[in-house]
Amino acid sequence: MLIIPAIDIKAGQVVRLTQGKFDQQKVYADCPASMAKHWAKLGAQFLHIVDLDGASGAGVKNLDSLKEIIREAGIPLEFGGGVRDLETIRQLLVLGVSRVVLGTRAAVDRKFLLEAAKEFGKKVIVSIDAKDGLVMVEGWQSVNGAGRKAIDFAKELKDAGFSQVIYTDVSTDGMLCGPNLFGIKQLSKESGLQIIASGGVSSLKDLEDLKGLADDGVVGVIIGKALYENKFTLTEALKV
Repeated sequence: MLIIPAIDIKAGQVVRLTQGKFDQQKVYADCPASMAKHWAKLGAQFLHIVDLDGASGAGVKNLDSLKEIIREAGIPLEFGGGVRDLETIRQLLVLGVSRVVLGTRAAVDRKFLLEAAKEFGKKVIVSIDAKDGLVMVEGWQSVNGAGRKAIDFAKELKDAGFSQVIYTDVSTDGMLCGPNLFGIKQLSKESGLQIIASGGVSSLKDLEDLKGLADDGVVGVIIGKALYENKFTLTEALKV
């Protein structure tokens, strides 16, 4: 199971939100590139970078921070937040991003989803952000359409040729209350997709529990607040 530290960027700073709420944020560092270098030095093999300013609007906003991270970290990374068109995906890949994370546009525009899958293959991955089983969009601020089910969206991704997905339970993100193990297992079982779990990790036991779902399709976990709040170290997580 791949351990993936998260770096969420807002106005050029490393922050964490609670349940995706922009009025509930805590700043952890002023330099995202230094944080990326820190995680890499501790043994991270992959990073998850989110442009929160882009996620809540349209277009990538923290491109300078991303460029610096790519220069300083020296390890592969995925990037999402504000990616709304194919040209942006192309530009990010040329810049050095290993994999582009698609969110809102992929959830609301099937044509775009299919075009991205066809052109970029495994260089793009979709993040299913869900609350109470429903897909959330626009930086987790609104429900997709008339209450679209996350499982239905996952099945659509499988049909489109995706083999892996990021799954975030918005209600657990930043809460340090443990991941939604049932939801993760159910999504993988019903869709046939491999899952990178995100949201709620608070302890090494949570990582053990997720590792126990390897046979159910869990191949990685994105960890944010638990690392920044020193609930455990990245070294300890990697040992698990």
